[in-house]
Amino acid sequence: MAVSIRGQSFLKQVLYYIQGQAIDPGAYVKQGVVTTCFGWVPGPLGLALRGLAYRLILHMDGFAAIESNVRIRHAQGIRLGSRTYIDQGVYLHACPNGIEIGDDTCVMHNAELHVFNFRDLPHAFIRIGRGTFVGESVVVRGQGGVEIGNDVLIGPMAKILAVNHEFRDISRPVIAQGITGDGIVIEDGAWIGGGAAILDGVRVGRGAVVGANAVVTRDVPPHTVVAGSPARVIKSLADAEIGPSTNHRSDRDASVVREVV
Repeated sequence: MAVSIRGQSFLKQVLYYIQGQAIDPGAYVKQGVVTTCFGWVPGPLGLALRGLAYRLILHMDGFAAIESNVRIRHAQGIRLGSRTYIDQGVYLHACPNGIEIGDDTCVMHNAELHVFNFRDLPHAFIRIGRGTFVGESVVVRGQGGVEIGNDVLIGPMAKILAVNHEFRDISRPVIAQGITGDGIVIEDGAWIGGGAAILDGVRVGRGAVVGANAVVTRDVPPHTVVAGSPARVIKSLADAEIGPSTNHRSDRDASVVREVV
């Protein structure tokens, strides 16, 4: 329960809970009825039913495939592009300004896209472009705003965390000191390796590669490979050799990338 409502009346706690689920009580009831009736249906029938029924509670640009047991909160703040795929067990929590997922983007099982802006940060949202792949159990926290471009590859269990806690007041516990959010940008064509953590205030440049389990605390230049904790640049891809007919990196360059991601 949020620090701000500790000790408040039961009614206030219930109202706080509803506000965390939907924009108002009417939307909460409507969202609950639709997801309860259709959210569990398996297989192609379920995909078809949700492709129609979920238009009542969220925005779809064309047909989006939503698997069973997807958790949805603040559905009115969610927009799904055409041919978007949302796998089983995904959690979408979209306080305004919500979550936007572009055409042909896949969000795989147990991923969490979360914009629970209960502390009223001004730029809370998640926006994902076209053709991006969000791997299994990825966590994206959008309280400070997260922009992910087109054709981005995000490996399993990566963490993209556009939120931070105040901690300098030693007279109070960290949980009571508030949060900040500067935002995260991941540009087109980047690759975030499995288990990597992208921390608040970072921009990952176009076509950059972030190594597995790296902790990124500062901007990543375009077309570079970074690795480590904290992450540092270990290679520039702009200088990689391109074969005359294969249009791939040399074997030496490819082996370097495999070692870090």
